[in-house]
Amino acid sequence: MEKGLIIVYTGNGKGKTTAALGLVLRAIGYKQKVCMIQFIKGSWHYGEMYSANILKPEFELVAAGKGFVGIIDDSTPLIEHKKIAQHAIEICKKKIQSNKYNTVILDEINYAINMKLIKLDDLIKIINSKPYEQNLVLTGNYVKNKIIDLADIVTEMKEIKHPFKFGIKAKKGIDF
Repeated sequence: MEKGLIIVYTGNGKGKTTAALGLVLRAIGYKQKVCMIQFIKGSWHYGEMYSANILKPEFELVAAGKGFVGIIDDSTPLIEHKKIAQHAIEICKKKIQSNKYNTVILDEINYAINMKLIKLDDLIKIINSKPYEQNLVLTGNYVKNKIIDLADIVTEMKEIKHPFKFGIKAKKGIDF
C-alpha cells in the first residue's frame, strides 16, 4: 500500500484550484475517484460546477460554501459563513473516512482558516486521521506553517501580473 500525499497549493497568484482540478483529470485517467469540497465557493455559478457533472461518477464536487466571504455583494453574516464552514468540515470527515476516494481536495480551506471560519486544529485532526493511502489536497492562500510542516508537497503560486489590476474583469472559462 502506497502512502498518500498531502499536497498544498497556496500563494497570492492565480491557479490553486486550477492545479487541483488538473490532479482530478490525471486521477480520472487512471479510473481513480476524487472528491472536491469547496469551502468558500458555493452560491455562484462557475465552470467547475458544470464540468463536474461530466466527470461523474469518478469526480464528485461538493460546493459547501455560500459564496465569497466579505467581497462584492456578500450580504451573509459572518456567523452564517462560520456555521456553513463547520458543516463543510463534517462533510470532509465523512468523505475522507468513507474510503471511497483516492484523493480528497479541500478547496480554499486555507482561506477558511485565515478568516477564522474554521479552526486550524480541526484541519490538523483531519490530516492526521486520513487513511494512509489517500491523497489530500489543500488549496488557498495564507497556509499556516503547521500545515506546511505536515505536507509532502507545497507549491506557491506567485502573482507577477494580473489583468484585474488593469481593469479587466474576471472571464468565463478562465477565472470562473
